[in-house]
Amino acid sequence: MAIKHETITDEYALYNGDCCEVLPTLPDESIDLSVYSPPFCGLFNYSSSEHDMSNCRTYEEFFEHYKFLINEIHRLTKPGRMTFVHCMDVPKSGGSNIGGYIDFPGDIIRAHEEAGFEFWTRRAIWKEPLAVRLRTMSKGLAHKQICDDATQTTVAGADYLLQFRKKGENKTPVSYPRGLHRYAGERKVPHDVMEWRGYEGDQKKNRFSHFIWRNYASSFWDDIRIDRVLPYKESKEEDDEKHVHPLQLDVIERCCVLASNPGEVVLTPFMGVGSEVFGSVINGRKGIGVELKSSYYKQAIRNLEDAKAEDEQALLFKD
Repeated sequence: MAIKHETITDEYALYNGDCCEVLPTLPDESIDLSVYSPPFCGLFNYSSSEHDMSNCRTYEEFFEHYKFLINEIHRLTKPGRMTFVHCMDVPKSGGSNIGGYIDFPGDIIRAHEEAGFEFWTRRAIWKEPLAVRLRTMSKGLAHKQICDDATQTTVAGADYLLQFRKKGENKTPVSYPRGLHRYAGERKVPHDVMEWRGYEGDQKKNRFSHFIWRNYASSFWDDIRIDRVLPYKESKEEDDEKHVHPLQLDVIERCCVLASNPGEVVLTPFMGVGSEVFGSVINGRKGIGVELKSSYYKQAIRNLEDAKAEDEQALLFKD
């Protein structure tokens, strides 16, 4: 299969192909950071392609293929650098919560440790229960269910952002000698804190940077703008799953800030409509994305071409 199509600029390289075939063509230790959502095994099917990991027949078969990819990411990652994996607990019975859940994040952690990564951090990303109920129509989230039988209720399960570090010395520190200068989140920055934005003195006094860091250092991210995502509806095909929801740009920006410097290379092996590449580029990084599905790849091209200027405006701070 290899690469069917490619789009390469000074800021990004987009490939339409199977990531398990494209990544082996990249040189060792050439990636500073990777950010992605793997297929949520057993929950969604994204295409009918036999190359699509979401079409694996069993959970065990999925991890057999996924571990190959994890090993490739380990090979590509520079020593001391990070990979972020966005995931969630997976219902045992597909889209229904009846029957309990599989610890998908836990199995991802064990697979990365087996490949040689260190498990570094886990962050939970909050989801509003009513919004999840309306989107998924989960009976376990309906108020009626707690009236009928509360033992059959569930929760609006969090997304998880797992962070892994490749062992070895990081030769290029990710540093902010003047502190953090931009907040990616929905909280209103207090006026007295905003006054410290751009402060160049002793960073112990920089209340603006401290405000951002307290939010980013939390293990529970409840300030992510859930709907701040790239356009994706035009990429859907008639036989698509209803689930096509790109990773939020706030999450991607935080990953870039926490684990890479401007000008460095960020990889995503499951590019979708280009969110991780886009988030890397608008934050001054260079992005590499691989996407199996042609309609998503084409939408990623449109997003990278058309959305940059618009989103840069959206990132401006409110007074």
